Amino acid sequence: MKFILARLTELISFCIICSLASFSCESNESTADLVLLDGNIITVDATRPHAQALAVKEDRILAVGGDEEIKRFIGPSTRVIDLGGKTVVPGFIEGHAHLTGVGQARMQFNLMNARNWDEIIEIVKQAADKTPTGEWITGRGWHQEKWDALPQPNIDGCPTHHALSAVTPDHPVLLTHASGHMIFANANAMQLAGVTRETRSPSGGFILKDEENNPIGMFRESAASLIYEAKSKSETNRTVEQMQEEQRRQIETAIEECIAKGITTFHDAGSSFALIDQLKQLATDNRLKLRLWVMISEDNRQLQRHLVDYKIIGWGNHRLTVRAIKRFIDGALGTHGAWLLRPYHDLADSEGLNVSSIASLKETARLAIKNGFQLCTHAIGDRANREMLNIYEETFQNHPEKKDLRWRIEHAQHLHPADIPRFGQLGVIAAMQGCHCPSDAPFVITRLGEKRAKQGAYAWRSLIDNHAMIVNGTDAPVEDVSPIQCFHASVTRRLRDGAVFFPEQRMSREEALRSYTINAAYAAFEEEIKGSLTPGKLADITILSKDILTIPDEELLQTEVLYTIIGGQVVYAK
Repeated sequence: MKFILARLTELISFCIICSLASFSCESNESTADLVLLDGNIITVDATRPHAQALAVKEDRILAVGGDEEIKRFIGPSTRVIDLGGKTVVPGFIEGHAHLTGVGQARMQFNLMNARNWDEIIEIVKQAADKTPTGEWITGRGWHQEKWDALPQPNIDGCPTHHALSAVTPDHPVLLTHASGHMIFANANAMQLAGVTRETRSPSGGFILKDEENNPIGMFRESAASLIYEAKSKSETNRTVEQMQEEQRRQIETAIEECIAKGITTFHDAGSSFALIDQLKQLATDNRLKLRLWVMISEDNRQLQRHLVDYKIIGWGNHRLTVRAIKRFIDGALGTHGAWLLRPYHDLADSEGLNVSSIASLKETARLAIKNGFQLCTHAIGDRANREMLNIYEETFQNHPEKKDLRWRIEHAQHLHPADIPRFGQLGVIAAMQGCHCPSDAPFVITRLGEKRAKQGAYAWRSLIDNHAMIVNGTDAPVEDVSPIQCFHASVTRRLRDGAVFFPEQRMSREEALRSYTINAAYAAFEEEIKGSLTPGKLADITILSKDILTIPDEELLQTEVLYTIIGGQVVYAK
């Protein structure tokens, strides 16, 4: 009898221990690492558009709901953030920008706020006084159409190099246009590049010259490579390690700015294989704080050789994905480089520049579809967009077995009305930048004329109404990388002087938010893991000081990013 009682006691004890262990396991599994309470949570998920609270477990969203629903996930080690009614949105996805360009721009002289050419000369002069003889002086951000006075003398509104060269006799100078599609060089830089009055403009580029055929210092599109190559040759004493270290600093500088502005994923619009190798190593070493989706920028010969080795999906716990190719068909509108169907309104002998041959672009399309890559092509002018839509359509028709390709046109700024429906019909994504509209608007009508501008300039509403998907972004460093500024531009189209640029093309607040979240995720084949605050998706979250769906237009630019959360980790807190 004693033996039976002893065995029964052991059995009861064992059952109690098992029950406690089971309870402990269940408790651990349902305990959140992070909980957000008392918030205005905009999920961008149609099944539950709004919520009050959210729970995160490891790097994923565990649950969304009301405060009482979510409080049950709080355990002893859970971090709890009381939002006090602040607004939560899915982490912003920058849909088109240049990562190292953002960092590089912060490490150069910023000329974006220069009011005229004379101010730029003074900025560069002061830099020359502090720079060792022979070293390059570089800057970025100037735009001749945004100056308060026309430079004198000028050619097509652009200054000549003489005044700048006079204050920098001992330094080569390279100043990049805000668009990145034109540069200005002084006499010293041109001498190093071997540029003379006999130098011809290369294919896809243009060297601006005066009436006596002397180069004035302005190099558009591919012509800029003459100066860039001279700069590279003069810096041959730099080691590979030094160049990689500089690039690493550019990457880190850019990432810090992005996360401070609420960005959790960044679509990088063109990186070399070498840079991708460096990014992959950073992801492997857990040193990428920002998620990157990268387009490859290499010529067809390099793509043919190496493309098969560079399809990278979700590397480093979804920190790096490479599955797209970036190409260019034309230049920028501000530099008269956008390729148009008819001549420029203010430059009657020019229709812009075709910077890559149609044959070359067709070959890239062939390589992309063969290897399962998306193709993302820079196209700004209406001729450029039509040509790319033709190439995409032809490629799709030649491969009916290929479905759900999600190829993109980057910028799609100026469209012929007949081509607007083709985006939706072909399933081509329009990766546009809302902030370009108010920034460029002061010279758009000058370039295109009133009728063309009204019919197809930044035609967001027309594209959306014709079932096209729009992805938003900033094209930084061309513009500030701020999603809030771009959101404001997308829903107001308001210029600095208060004027509104063809308001009928505005996005709604909800459309603009989707363009920065779920649409951008879809455009990267990542809508299953990001783009909305849905249980099971990555916990990439941005917390804002104001409700950008309801506040008055004039309050949008006052909205601050309070927290940026990537993979459940707070990477920025104001």
